[in-house]
Amino acid sequence: MESIFPFQLAPAPPPISPEYEVVIFADVDGLEEYYRLFQHFGFGGTPASWAEHLETIVEEHAPALLDELEFTESGAAFVAYASNAAIADQFLACVLPYFGSLPKLQKYLSQADPGDFFA
Repeated sequence: MESIFPFQLAPAPPPISPEYEVVIFADVDGLEEYYRLFQHFGFGGTPASWAEHLETIVEEHAPALLDELEFTESGAAFVAYASNAAIADQFLACVLPYFGSLPKLQKYLSQADPGDFFA
């Protein structure tokens, strides 16, 4: 299986709404190099910042997925709930070209405008 770093997948725990079967998450607090890269380009690097950037990427490249995902954060983690495993796979296919490694993230953030984001 191809790496999905920095993300992880897990079954959605109860009492999550039955419309969501999969949790996609990233321990943002444990990704110091990612945080520093966000900061270098003028972004927050917090879980809320991740959610905003990832939602923007999905909106740009696969907007229909937004109806099947719910973005949030939990403590020091980015969290998205997906309606099923196929949707989680589509989300990962959409965002890993931008978040799948530090060089990919650097390229993405270098082209993004901090004024377009709140977090």
